[in-house]
Amino acid sequence: MRILVINNYGQFNHLIRRAIRDKVETDLISNETPPEKIASDGLILGGGPTLDRAGRCADYLRELDMPILGICLGMQLMATTFGGKVAPGTIGGYAEVDVEVVRENEILKGLPPRFRTWASHADQVVELPREFEVLARSRVCEIEAMKHLKKPLYGVQWHPEVVHTENGQELLDNFIAICKR
Repeated sequence: MRILVINNYGQFNHLIRRAIRDKVETDLISNETPPEKIASDGLILGGGPTLDRAGRCADYLRELDMPILGICLGMQLMATTFGGKVAPGTIGGYAEVDVEVVRENEILKGLPPRFRTWASHADQVVELPREFEVLARSRVCEIEAMKHLKKPLYGVQWHPEVVHTENGQELLDNFIAICKR
């Protein structure tokens, strides 16, 4: 079992790898890695500063047939790749955000209906892509988590890999379980 973390130059990408390394084989790889060179059971698109430094992430989303979890910028890349829209949010920088689950799903399995997260909303998904559904929202953002209706593609605006996020490890464990199927 191998899950790769795509480095989008975010300050927490190494923490994603650290959060899953005791449970699966993992590595942090460049977002310029050609899709055909990726051999894994799943991908996590890490966070980062800007969409224009996302390398080959849109290629991974379009070409690879495997579960993919987008975190923060990774979710925004997922949205724009499939026709959604991203715009500046009302909260810049990292802050505590209370998230409400609106649709339980395998990625949010076992999480409480409301929990505290650590997130940046300098940019956020403001228009859901076609064939996606909203899984969670907050008072600052209507699309805190989303999922493709047919493919195993998931996105969360918050950072499950940081200790400030409640139930973050559970979300990552859910993704590992999805990749094992």
